[in-house]
Amino acid sequence: MARDRSSEETYSRPIRRILIGVVLLALFAVFLVWRVDNPRMERFRAAVVDRVVPSMDWAMAPVTRTARMIEDFQSYARIYEQNQELRRELQQMKAWREAALQLEQKNAKLLDLNNVQLNPQLTYVTGVVMADSGSPFRQSVLLNVGAVDGIRDGWATMDGLGLVGRISGVGRTTSRVILLTDSNSRIPVTIQPSGQTAMLTGDNTPNPLVDFVETPELVQPGDRIVSSGDAGVFPAGLLVGQVAFGSDGRMRARLSADYGRLDFLRVLRSQPAERISDPGGLVSTRPAAPAAPEEARSTPAPDTAPETGADD
Repeated sequence: MARDRSSEETYSRPIRRILIGVVLLALFAVFLVWRVDNPRMERFRAAVVDRVVPSMDWAMAPVTRTARMIEDFQSYARIYEQNQELRRELQQMKAWREAALQLEQKNAKLLDLNNVQLNPQLTYVTGVVMADSGSPFRQSVLLNVGAVDGIRDGWATMDGLGLVGRISGVGRTTSRVILLTDSNSRIPVTIQPSGQTAMLTGDNTPNPLVDFVETPELVQPGDRIVSSGDAGVFPAGLLVGQVAFGSDGRMRARLSADYGRLDFLRVLRSQPAERISDPGGLVSTRPAAPAAPEEARSTPAPDTAPETGADD
């Protein structure tokens, strides 16, 4: 049997209207109750609150939890923003720390350049490494000092501690330094404390070879290697490194200079040794006067008048 929808709508509409009217009247009554300023109404309102509010905790629980969740979410958002800001500050601190370490290393190298004790007759010019042209076939660096600073070919260069290389090619304001590791570098050295002379030969590796040792049995790992000054290549006594033996058993040098951080180099003004043009003049050929007897030195000689022609 089909249902009569028109009859249902006829009854439902008045009921909805009645309910809406009742709700509006109730709301209006509540409004009046809470708006009337009267001692009796105040006591009534207090009684209603004491009666209704404690029993409405179960209804307020979802609202309270929702409010707490919103507060927690806001706090998490603030924590996330603070975390991001801390990360940015940490990144900046890392950059500042790296810059501080680089400045500290440069400062330490400059202090080493000022404190290294060398021959007092040697003077030096400190230059900044502008470029590194290291390659598998050539090991060299470029300095910002040149002919205007008095730089000459063949002068030794050092970092804060050890020998680095020699000047090979001088421009007006720049100069090139061939490192000890270059295959074209060969310098005479002395191994201490045995005093053995040798030749330091570069082979494009971090540890140059130590060849032509007079008595290899007297050399021990860890012995100091200094420049010998032979052939006038370098001044004598410049620290090169220490003796080490490679995996192939060959004698090598563990260089004292920090080749990984060549920022500043000291160019030594080594004056050429005095040339001897007359070797025979070093040995005196005039015979020495014979020593007088001891009695003659102790007894004064009598005064004698010079002989004249009056006696004749």
